Amino acid sequence: MTASGTTMLLGVAAEAALAVPGVAGLQPRLAHCLAAAAAPTRTDTAPHRMSPEAGIRADRAPDGSGWRIEVRCVLAESHRALDTARSVHDRVRTAATSHLATHGVVEPVTVAVTVTRIAARPALA
Repeated sequence: MTASGTTMLLGVAAEAALAVPGVAGLQPRLAHCLAAAAAPTRTDTAPHRMSPEAGIRADRAPDGSGWRIEVRCVLAESHRALDTARSVHDRVRTAATSHLATHGVVEPVTVAVTVTRIAARPALA
């Protein structure tokens, strides 16, 4: 799979993770945060937002036996973390496997889900 194919796989994984009830967002890795902070100053006043894919990492397994996908997510406090993480795992693996199959790639996909924090509900005014 090419670099653009990997980018598409990241998008598929991000979309699947964000569709799970209880997922408030995806948490970028420190490297993404530092890169965004070091980027040249923007001239517009719109806040800089990272793509959801920044919370997903996909790479080939070291032995070439398939794909490893890491999902770093922020959960809503009103949902059980374990149940939500399991749902993220299952949906991302299913979506990634299906995406690869549509491109003629039949390989195992391993998914690791890391809950980085639980977001509190916003206070009602």
